[in-house]
Amino acid sequence: MTAAAGGVRVLIDANVLMPSILRAILLGAAAAGGFAPLWSARILEEWARAARRRGPAIEAEARAAIAALRAGWPAAEILPPPDLEATLALPDPGDRHVLAAAIAGGAEVLLTRNRADFPPRALARHGVLPRDPDGFLCDLLADGLDLGPVVATVAARTETRPALRPLLKRAGLPRLRKALDPG
Repeated sequence: MTAAAGGVRVLIDANVLMPSILRAILLGAAAAGGFAPLWSARILEEWARAARRRGPAIEAEARAAIAALRAGWPAAEILPPPDLEATLALPDPGDRHVLAAAIAGGAEVLLTRNRADFPPRALARHGVLPRDPDGFLCDLLADGLDLGPVVATVAARTETRPALRPLLKRAGLPRLRKALDPG
């Protein structure tokens, strides 16, 4: 992956889209040319259902964020062929739709925080590499993508305006925090 890799297609799993700070940092990196984000309607609905478990207000926020995502990234939504999912094997059959979306979208990377359910060997057969968000963002940074302004913009938009360290800790990005603020 290189800094000019805006063409790298990355399928983003629901468990990465749901935390708002992480989602904002990732989409900021995509907007800065780091990669092309992908998801499916089913992934977005999985996010909304997970939000519903936290209450109606959280679900409403998620649905509004999903609408904004669709409006801001209209080419990102993938519709896998209906029969593709049945041909795939993963430890959790409920995750086959995610891999199907990655394959249908020509994704090179599947970004998930649930790597145990996406074994590298199973994904490699389809030319897809599983990655966690922290390592992926650190690679973008190492390849020359300036994530400092992305993170600063996200921090400025949060209600509490946390300092860099707590913001990235809250987003589950400890390696990126160290890379951006080694002190």
